[in-house]
Amino acid sequence: MTVSPGGSPPSATPSATPAAVAEISGLASRQAAWQVLLAVAAGAWADAALERELNRRPLSAADRALVTELAYGAIRQRRLLDAWLDAHGRVRAEQQPPKLRWLLHVGLYQLLFSARVPASAAVSTTVELAKRGGLGRLAPVVNGLLRAVLRRREREVAGAGLAGVVALEPWQGLELPLDPAAAFGLRHSLPNWLASALFQWLPPEQAEAFGRAANAPPPLDLRRQQLRCQPETLAAAFAAAAVRIAPLPGLDAGLTLLDRPGALRQLPGYEEGWWSVQDRSAQRIVGLLDPQPGERVLDACAAPGGKATQIAERMADRGEIWAVDRSESRLRRVAANAERLGLSSIRVLAADAASLVVERPDWGARFDRILLDAPCSGLGTLARHADARWRITPATVEELAAQQDQLLAAMLPLLAPGGWLLYATCTVHPRENGERIAALLRGHPDWQLQRESQWWPGQEGGGDGFYAALLRAPELR
Repeated sequence: MTVSPGGSPPSATPSATPAAVAEISGLASRQAAWQVLLAVAAGAWADAALERELNRRPLSAADRALVTELAYGAIRQRRLLDAWLDAHGRVRAEQQPPKLRWLLHVGLYQLLFSARVPASAAVSTTVELAKRGGLGRLAPVVNGLLRAVLRRREREVAGAGLAGVVALEPWQGLELPLDPAAAFGLRHSLPNWLASALFQWLPPEQAEAFGRAANAPPPLDLRRQQLRCQPETLAAAFAAAAVRIAPLPGLDAGLTLLDRPGALRQLPGYEEGWWSVQDRSAQRIVGLLDPQPGERVLDACAAPGGKATQIAERMADRGEIWAVDRSESRLRRVAANAERLGLSSIRVLAADAASLVVERPDWGARFDRILLDAPCSGLGTLARHADARWRITPATVEELAAQQDQLLAAMLPLLAPGGWLLYATCTVHPRENGERIAALLRGHPDWQLQRESQWWPGQEGGGDGFYAALLRAPELR
């Protein structure tokens, strides 16, 4: 039975309840991770599936962190884990019973990637989950396959003269394809089409850095609300809470958490609106737009509001800022974020940005600056969105490119003469980035490209992959 997102029935879940597995140390967290993998295979988004599992069972902070690591890690590494199943199983991974396949992924991920989990614990807990989760007759298969992988890894260690299994790369012991791009895709668990594309876009060493960054837990970055909180105040509050932070070079209000805290809402300054969560690369975007106090600014695809609130902060909360998004529910998050941060200059409008000139004819040539943070494939955020690499296809990119063209064209009549338009995405695909801007300029040669930037995952400084192009409207239109 071939399993793909949406291909596994929602009813195919472990039958054991959280209470039934709580008496064995670490079993509940592993069962939760298994549930997340099953839900994602049935079509759920990874973030939503993880949140649901964490909310339905009492877990310590350490166990919650383990659930997150196992679930997101196993989803990211799906292709590589399947390759180990293919190498040591009698049945290919895609033909395995779905419950068994995803349970084996939980166990294999621990053996291959988790230095803090002893191999014995990884094997024994996976076998126990099989027994309690309706796979009792297959428990010997689970035990045999995991131990076969472990023995193969131990032989690799002995042959290389290394100190332990954790010193191996997770793909060592597998036979890799001869084609460099295919081998790269398997090593870093990327779909073949993306692996081949990365080899076209980047030198091999930069592609390698991308692959590693796509599978590393992303940093947790914050943006200080500069109108409400001074750097020394925030530093003292975090120090008092024993949470280490560090400033982000080149970002006046940026900082990163060096420790992984529990609930973010419990961190100092959250309720007071002293900071918000925003990746370091995303924080650079509004700086390129450079909005000024008193201007009229449109954030055309605004939800959940990170850049809209950053615009307001940069404008000293003086001016007219419209945050537009098609989703009313997500716009409520924009309003809530603005209220928590103490910002009053942001107005929200639920509308399709592609039809604003029709819905709001009074907005013609109204705005001094427009931010179009366009819907995109998100290929710059694969580390942050564990299942994205398995959902995006070349056909998806083509559909998004057409939508991006529509949105760009819709922004032009809204901009005042001499105004500034910043087009941004969190993808690295040229089809969604430079090619879209080049197409726009071919049709509007009187518009000027002022600046173009591409940030890649894995580059110096870290952060997500982002693209930005700053355009200026002609003075006379």
